[in-house]
Amino acid sequence: MRITAKTDIGRGRTENQDNYRAGVLPNGIVWAVVCDGMGGANGGAVASRLAADSMEETFTQAFDAEEPPKGIPGIQENAIEKANETIYLCARQNLSMAGMGTTVVSAVLRKGVLYLSHVGDSRAYLYRDGGLELLTRDHSMVQALVEKGSITEEEAYRHPGKNLITRALGVGPKVEAESVAVHIRQGDVVLLCSDGLSNYVTQEEMAAVMRDKPFFEAAGALVDAALDAEGHDNITALLIMAETEAEETTWTH
Repeated sequence: MRITAKTDIGRGRTENQDNYRAGVLPNGIVWAVVCDGMGGANGGAVASRLAADSMEETFTQAFDAEEPPKGIPGIQENAIEKANETIYLCARQNLSMAGMGTTVVSAVLRKGVLYLSHVGDSRAYLYRDGGLELLTRDHSMVQALVEKGSITEEEAYRHPGKNLITRALGVGPKVEAESVAVHIRQGDVVLLCSDGLSNYVTQEEMAAVMRDKPFFEAAGALVDAALDAEGHDNITALLIMAETEAEETTWTH
């Protein structure tokens, strides 16, 4: 496996409230998380950091065994529930953090299968044979309008309310994640990103960047594309390339 990531504060923020983590375990499992915080002067940064730290701890402990005691979807669900509880309790104990929350998109790769679980509008894409496919569904007001047929996908991309999400970690005692599993091939690339990328760079533009750039330059090039589009939000892109199991994992960030 190859892993690379880049994050940037963007052109309109005073703080980067995005967070990401990734890891490779001795049993060959690769995991990654991207979080996009929200709320308060520094609440969003705290929420995304708490979520990323909590999920890293859960994944590391759960996947430490040769065969995980629970199925991977169950482990992801448990990781998100624990992260939600951690943020929610922190906000209740610190009035200055009231209302903070974060999106999350998590990926686990094991034996040719990609497991995804997400809350909010941070996304996962699959790049294969020069094309990019969206694998997640935004939990947002605009996505709900698209699904109802009230607006088109093109209108959604320009909608002024596209940042309004309908689910987030930490805003309530419970949260519902959405999960999916897909088979991956050697050479496939998984892209996890915050909406600071997807709101400013179209899917076709992202695919073009990934076609044109070597793998370890692509995350930075995607972030640069968002900045060139006057991206005002925090921007994070994390890429994982599937290779043969014999390949040693390389991780740059």
